[in-house]
Amino acid sequence: MRKEAVVVSVAVAAAVVGVAVGLRQWKRRSERRWRQTQRILRKFARECATPVPKLWHLANDLASDMQSGLAISDYQPNLRMLVSYLSPLPTGDEKGLFYGVNLRGANFLLLRARLGGKNEPISELHREEICIPSDVMNGSSKQLFDCIAVELAKYISTHSEGTESTSARQRELGFTISYPVDQVAASSGTAVKWKSLAVDDTVGKELVNDMNQALEKHGLDMRVFALVDDAIGDLAGGRYYNKETIAAITLGMGTNAAYVETAASVPKWNDPLPKSGELVINTQWGSFTSSHLPITEFDASLDAESSNPGKQIFEKLVSGMYLGEIVRRVLLKMAKETAFFGETVPAKLTTPYLLRSPDMAAMHQDTSEDHEVIDEKLKEIFGISNSTPMVREVIAEVCDIVAERGARLAGAGIVGIVKKLGRIANKRSVVTMEGGLYEHYRVFRNYLHSSVWEMLGNELSDNVIIEHSHGGSGAGSLFLAASQTQNTDS
Repeated sequence: MRKEAVVVSVAVAAAVVGVAVGLRQWKRRSERRWRQTQRILRKFARECATPVPKLWHLANDLASDMQSGLAISDYQPNLRMLVSYLSPLPTGDEKGLFYGVNLRGANFLLLRARLGGKNEPISELHREEICIPSDVMNGSSKQLFDCIAVELAKYISTHSEGTESTSARQRELGFTISYPVDQVAASSGTAVKWKSLAVDDTVGKELVNDMNQALEKHGLDMRVFALVDDAIGDLAGGRYYNKETIAAITLGMGTNAAYVETAASVPKWNDPLPKSGELVINTQWGSFTSSHLPITEFDASLDAESSNPGKQIFEKLVSGMYLGEIVRRVLLKMAKETAFFGETVPAKLTTPYLLRSPDMAAMHQDTSEDHEVIDEKLKEIFGISNSTPMVREVIAEVCDIVAERGARLAGAGIVGIVKKLGRIANKRSVVTMEGGLYEHYRVFRNYLHSSVWEMLGNELSDNVIIEHSHGGSGAGSLFLAASQTQNTDS
């Protein structure tokens, strides 16, 4: 019995020692993996850093590219700098009831509102979103404009104008699209890129004429005078409220910038100039690129695997379409190399673009003690139910790095536009902002504002005023309708 007891004791002791050794090995492996996670995080943060000197390099490069894009040249500039609007912008005195259309991807907005003049705000604003049928999305431009005209006729009949409906004056219809257009005259446009709409047969045609024919066909006494990018519509809205508005920035799923340029500064424009002496330029700044852009391995792989590799580099760093995807790629590397989410890589984490920017913003702005929102989003999006508070803290940091970089790059872009116009030191400039990324992502918005302040300092930062657009999505089409209807300088 005594010998058996000794054997059992030795076996128990060996088992205890084995467990202890196993625990030590597991602990060392876990610490090693955690250190590797921290190395990945720190390297990513370093490569995404946007110190003020780098931001100034980018602002200077953007201003230089803008200048090149306006010049007469035989090469394709980084920024196309499209002359996109000739008619006068609003003055703030416009009054009356106006209609607008905002064409966006798979749907369009119909809008109606009243302007009160003397910089009064929009009133009686009404929007209706119409989904574009699949056969129309895959059809011709004629089908698309017929669809819009039919729905617009229904919309107008449903929302009676009362006594104003008897007016003999033909109404101007503001029309904005979410993709850039190159306008060669105030009454014609050519689609450059429609993205999600398969209506390539519109390229090179006079879209305005097509739309006007559809309006006439369906008995609408309206006329479209210009098809413009929605950033130009936002610029018109900014001008209605403040004559010092010089630019409009879209920061949503995509990004773009439009601004007011003096006609004398556009050598490539050879046609008659408007009496105002101003041209509205669609920069298409999503295509901006520079050796100073902080591009990481994750951005490089995203670009290489995209549908347009080597293009829209600035957009891929700044816009809402890509921010969540960059975060996902960082987390995937951690999952593969450091067992960040356990020994098995979560299957859904390998799915591109599964993490949307609104979800990223919700995780980033989670202020609960243990990041409970992050925990919920991980379960909901990726099926990850075993995250720890430490893991969720790292995820919050990744979101912060990506958002801060994107916002500060956008801020540098704003300063670049103001610099191009020579307005930093001695003129007040208002920049109007539109898009869900700016409107709903509070931390992103704060980073953008602070970057402009850091670049310009206390003395000059007051010269650049950044404010949210008036009226919300699509409202720019109403301001364009008002300016064309009541101003004849075109």
